[in-house]
Amino acid sequence: MQKSISFDGREIRLRLGELAPQAGGSVLVSCGDTAVLVTATRGTAREGVDFLPLMVEYEERLYAAGRIPGGFLRREGRPPEKVILTSRLIDRPLRPLIPDWLREDIQVVATTLSLDEEVPPDILAILGASLAVATAGIPFMGPMAAVRVGLLGDEFIINPTYAEIEAGDLDLVVAGSPQGVVMVECRANQLPEQDMIEAIDFGHEAIQELIRAQQDLLAEMGITLTVPPAPEPPADLVALVEATAAADIQAVLDQTIADKQQRNQALDETKAKVTAALEALPEEDPRRQATASDPKLVDVLFKALTKKLMRRHVLETGIRVDGRKVDEVRPIHCEVGILPRRVHGSALFQRGSTQILSAVTLGTPGDAQELADDLHPEEEKRYLHHYNFPPYSVGEARPLRAPSRREIGHGALAERALVPVLPSKDEFPYVLRVVSEVLSSNGSTSMGSVCGSTLALMDAGVPLKRPVSGVAMGLIKEGDQVQVLTDIQDIEDFLGDMDFKVAGTDTGITALQMDMKIPGLDVATLGRAIHQAKAGRLFILEKMLAALAAPRSTLSPYAPRLLTLKIDPELIGVVIGPGGKTIRGITEETGAKVDIEEDGTVTISAADEERAQKAYRIIDGMTRKLNEGDVYAGRVTRIIPIGAFVEILPGKEGMIHISQLAEHRVGKVEDVVSVGDEVIVRVREIDSRGRINLTRLGIHPDEAASARQRSRIN
Repeated sequence: MQKSISFDGREIRLRLGELAPQAGGSVLVSCGDTAVLVTATRGTAREGVDFLPLMVEYEERLYAAGRIPGGFLRREGRPPEKVILTSRLIDRPLRPLIPDWLREDIQVVATTLSLDEEVPPDILAILGASLAVATAGIPFMGPMAAVRVGLLGDEFIINPTYAEIEAGDLDLVVAGSPQGVVMVECRANQLPEQDMIEAIDFGHEAIQELIRAQQDLLAEMGITLTVPPAPEPPADLVALVEATAAADIQAVLDQTIADKQQRNQALDETKAKVTAALEALPEEDPRRQATASDPKLVDVLFKALTKKLMRRHVLETGIRVDGRKVDEVRPIHCEVGILPRRVHGSALFQRGSTQILSAVTLGTPGDAQELADDLHPEEEKRYLHHYNFPPYSVGEARPLRAPSRREIGHGALAERALVPVLPSKDEFPYVLRVVSEVLSSNGSTSMGSVCGSTLALMDAGVPLKRPVSGVAMGLIKEGDQVQVLTDIQDIEDFLGDMDFKVAGTDTGITALQMDMKIPGLDVATLGRAIHQAKAGRLFILEKMLAALAAPRSTLSPYAPRLLTLKIDPELIGVVIGPGGKTIRGITEETGAKVDIEEDGTVTISAADEERAQKAYRIIDGMTRKLNEGDVYAGRVTRIIPIGAFVEILPGKEGMIHISQLAEHRVGKVEDVVSVGDEVIVRVREIDSRGRINLTRLGIHPDEAASARQRSRIN
């Protein structure tokens, strides 16, 4: 079946069920020359699974852009970071719309088959995921769709091109369902809160058109989206759990225990009472048999009871499990310079029992990350933010593996939050890597990473435009009762309805990420959360600046020293030399590393200032344009019968003919100058072959003094 949707002046073409016919549902979504194939398949249930086994995979084929992969194998391998982040972008709005009680494997695979740089594929993939799941017969509270919102000048635009995203001040993805907004992802250039709310509302309104188009299409196909009722546990078993545990759980909530481990221990002891009560029943009792056949049933029922009581407690009292008010931030502790010696900048940020250590490394332009094997037009990154979440941070012991999707996603979120305030490459040519180590976790570690990394960058002497802080917001919604929570902890994340991360400066928002556990939320409530988050962010920022008020004025002595100069691009070959001989010689002589870009920007890095300056003088001398009449203080390098060669700039020599050595007639060059002598010379002529002819005649004493002064400075 082939259909088209007209949206925002573009045609979105759909081919449903024609490709990948053995998948449960499939759709080829095309717009312009971008085409994404999305499939959804429902497998069989697995024993012992107590979660929704939804797998969402996004894949890019480099043939989509007419390219052959790099590397020895010349084929796609481990997914690049951008691909992993796009997988998460599709997963996050889809997951809350599929009943979490399903236990069958569900796999959604989106593959970009063709790329048009005017149409990024991720938004099409989200639309395709909705249609693929709907046509696969999977229980689904959709349809859902997403749009990207950009900001050019004062105008919001829908689904901007890559170039418009790069040029604008906003890159916002809004996903929604018929019930409301279900996911937000954003990078912004310090956008004021009210402008951000308007952007989300603008995107949400646009989404409704795509949802209606899908509803019409599904009706035409005779498909009705239904969600069967969740399986009900035995009522008498539910009653036993409530009778045994409700009072003790409520007592834990009433005690407002701030310590996570102490609270968890109290809840575990209560759950143990439930287990003991079940074991005391006769073996033939149906309640004991039900838990014997499903050992995780007690955990499920206990969690459901805890969730009900915790949510009711917050809605009725306005007091949270740790005793805080709904808009209160946990106690904050900040330290800078916590790591010694060779670490270029470091900071410790702690909020409650969430503790983050961030470390900064300043690198040279050659350390930038090349982005070669994905379809995104960006070629390199000069700011890298990596986030590590080791098992000890939550008191667990498990094998360490490669970074998880979650770790990659949280690192990317912190990166987005800080990129808008970084100095430009011209102002600060270093490549920056920040690593955030989660030492202890009780919610909001990604926003803790933003705060700790801001302090670490300032400790490293990076001249940030403004410091950034972040806070995670939560939500509890029961019917018309709504409570927005500031600075949520683990239990409020697990048992609540929303995880909404907001990062920004004192003037505006730099990053958002919102995930829902309910099928949608109205924009008004999101706006309330954004405004409440601002107060939390500013409170946190005040505590941060008390530890370090501004970036340090000097870099760590262990950071490389960088100097930059601009040369004529036509002279790049002169600096490199045949087969790289000249640039290797500079490196060997000075110990400095030299990076040259196509536009003629030369960056020199060395362990100390003296080595960098030496390399700078050599390259500057080799490439500086000389003018006839300029006066220099040079040094005699060699003598021949007809004159003397003088190095007037590092690597640049001219010759004084014997007739130009003195006012009187010179019989022998050695009678006037010797090798190693300093001489003041004027550029008399640069011939057609680039040879420099010098003279010592007619130089005023003031010109000589000025030349000597410049020589000492250089």
